[in-house]
Amino acid sequence: MRAAFLFGAGDVRVVDAPEPAILQPTDAIVRVTASCVCGSDLHPYRRATPMPEGAAMGHEFVGVVEEVGPEVADVRPGDLVIAPFAWSDGTCDFCREGLQTSCRNGGFWGSADVPGGQGERVRVPFADGTLAVVPPGADEALLPDLLTLSDVYGTGWHAAVRGGVRTGIDVTVIGDGAVGLLAVLSAKQLGAERIILMGRHAARTDLGVEFGATDVVVERGAEGVDHVKELTGGDGTRVVLEAVGHLDAFEQALGVVRAGGTVSRVGVPQYREGPIGRAQFGRNVTITGGVAPVRAYIGELLPGVLAGDVHPGRVFDRVLPLEETPEAYRLMESREALKVMLRP
Repeated sequence: MRAAFLFGAGDVRVVDAPEPAILQPTDAIVRVTASCVCGSDLHPYRRATPMPEGAAMGHEFVGVVEEVGPEVADVRPGDLVIAPFAWSDGTCDFCREGLQTSCRNGGFWGSADVPGGQGERVRVPFADGTLAVVPPGADEALLPDLLTLSDVYGTGWHAAVRGGVRTGIDVTVIGDGAVGLLAVLSAKQLGAERIILMGRHAARTDLGVEFGATDVVVERGAEGVDHVKELTGGDGTRVVLEAVGHLDAFEQALGVVRAGGTVSRVGVPQYREGPIGRAQFGRNVTITGGVAPVRAYIGELLPGVLAGDVHPGRVFDRVLPLEETPEAYRLMESREALKVMLRP
């Protein structure tokens, strides 16, 4: 089969890879119908050291089940399924608590036995716990929306939920990437009254406004903080959703959060140390967020997608064939594309 592998910084290739096979009785084999490149894929793309064997890429995909192991009970061949970015057994205490990213027996796509989602087929461990089955008859036009449930929509939702967004709350969203824009959508769905989007790319912030942002702040750093405070009577907002992962974005989040407020981080931190000391303590600021257990949210978010009430798949502004995956990475790295969908 064909699959995308990373061989070093800036070096993604689509190569021949072994066909996946059932290795455990709880496995399934899924034929990928759509996958995509994630902003977090760009971190290793920028700085990976040379890898002669390459590393399988991709952790967001939907597809059709082709084969299941003898102990798989809930997923059947022919099912259209959504694969969250982490696989999980669905039965351990963390899974039962809705924290599948901490599953005692789970893991993440991209190992030798569990290849990445940017390929033609994928072996899925713990199929019953991992995969979410889409009801029969789903419109093909919903495929981009369904694909967002594998990561970016659920991650934006997680940011808003962990941040405590509710009716009447004022929110700042930092970052105009796919996760940031879907954090805007999620905050709107949860009843936020005012949503300030901090981003600099007009095509993206325009979509953010369509998703529910009431204000756009293009400035960064101290200038951006001052603008948000000007919009909020000098206080900042009760909730800040940080969807970038860089230290300056975290510092900006701390600058615009209201005393007694919450900063919810879902951008994968690209730093090891940050300012969390007496200033935050004295202002009673809560820092929360983390890796989104998107499997826990699919059941909640899927009905709105199937009903056409929301269209999170609008974050996909390019569609390329799998063989052009290197170009997809280039487009996203150069910010020529917001998010690229890959089709076989």
